[in-house]
Amino acid sequence: MTKIHYHRGDLPKTVDLGSIIAVDTEAMGLNPVRDALCVVQLSAGDGHAHIVQLFRDYDCPNLKRLLSDPQVLKIFHFARFDIAMMRKWLEIECTPVWCTKIASKLARTYTDRHGLKDVTRELVGADMNKAQQSSDWGAETLTDAQLNYAAGDVLHLHRIRLALLAMLEREGRQALAEACFKFLPTRAQLDLDGWDDSDIFSHT
Repeated sequence: MTKIHYHRGDLPKTVDLGSIIAVDTEAMGLNPVRDALCVVQLSAGDGHAHIVQLFRDYDCPNLKRLLSDPQVLKIFHFARFDIAMMRKWLEIECTPVWCTKIASKLARTYTDRHGLKDVTRELVGADMNKAQQSSDWGAETLTDAQLNYAAGDVLHLHRIRLALLAMLEREGRQALAEACFKFLPTRAQLDLDGWDDSDIFSHT
């Protein structure tokens, strides 16, 4: 049974999420330079989701400590965006990371459907409601619908990672995936510095 814990301002010190956590963010838009980070959601993969609503002073030392802890693996779906948001607004380096979207693209080469909803449905058999994807995450208080949406983005990531890890190992692409994950902080910095739409590795 899913249990949602709603925290305003910071994650309580008493919360222990273990050494592998699922993480996602919600913001005022998709431009990490312009659009403020509003919410960080986390799960230990145990059916509990911790939703941390941030305020513009970003005074959240417990959350920052956890997300920048080098001993804690952070699982994301499209980590490139979340890492950039955390570097810009929380001023932290979020490593190490594991990105289920990159892993899906490397492992599930039989499809072009790598969104979280499609990956979740295929790999863990769960349907996600994305109705609140476009929502005012900067509101003073989050609604129940927003909290449920935010929770849904992290509740399945542990199982998705395990399924994708098995596929990557089977196809001999685990090392390649890990190399991509290590590059993500650099890719996020390129986005913040204005190279978000440029392929600097291309010939032209």
